[in-house]
Amino acid sequence: MPSVARFSIAPVRSLGLEHPTEIDVTERGVVEDRRFYLTDDSNRLVDRIVVGRLVVVSAHTDPDATTLRMTFPDGTVIEDEVQLGDPVETHIHGRTGVGHVVIGPWADALAPIAGRPIVVVRCDRPGGTRAGNPTSIISDGSLRELAANAGVDEVDPRRFRMLIDLEGARAHEEDSWIGGLIAIGDAVLRVTKPDARCAITTQDPDTGERDLDTLRTIISYRGLRDGKHADFGVLADVEQPGRMRLGDEVRVVEWPAESTVAGAAAAR
Repeated sequence: MPSVARFSIAPVRSLGLEHPTEIDVTERGVVEDRRFYLTDDSNRLVDRIVVGRLVVVSAHTDPDATTLRMTFPDGTVIEDEVQLGDPVETHIHGRTGVGHVVIGPWADALAPIAGRPIVVVRCDRPGGTRAGNPTSIISDGSLRELAANAGVDEVDPRRFRMLIDLEGARAHEEDSWIGGLIAIGDAVLRVTKPDARCAITTQDPDTGERDLDTLRTIISYRGLRDGKHADFGVLADVEQPGRMRLGDEVRVVEWPAESTVAGAAAAR
């Protein structure tokens, strides 16, 4: 069976990824993941669709999000305790982010990279704006298939910013689990649906520059779900919280019903 090759979390939405060797998955996902987000001074979301170059800054926070560290391309590190200011609600791609403005040095340091004034917001609850599907999975087999169709040697999985990267899988093997239960380490996940991709996947994961038309390639060999969604990888809910570690194998606990499998095949 496939096994875990890498974990990826982003303590600040759209900034660079962290790759821990193990994660604790709760019903809301990894509590440090996407705990903070960025807006401009008009409370409009600033993410990599707006500023791809945000990815050159990395971040780290603790499980309670009481401290925040950012590391900038020139080696500057800004770390301090998180102090909260005014409450704020922000429209985030069809959802509402509810949090508090973070008082501290990070916003001013991010402004030159973003090319605009920046506000850092801490979500009031772990899981950020998610209402469900707090975990995501992508496999090396799927990435190899994408690379072959794109005419490139390989596609970096970090483009897709998935929580769990798997190795040893067939092309789009993860789709076959939609509607079923899988166990990884101590956690059990209900794989719910394909993951509809956006333009961020076209960006180099180190620089944020657009350099590969992933969306056009996915559509060329997988088509569009419901005429509008370019799917790649899968999303999952957490049925049983637990710890996952690098090297943990995927174990199918419950295969999906035939109707679900047929639906997943049709989506491809």
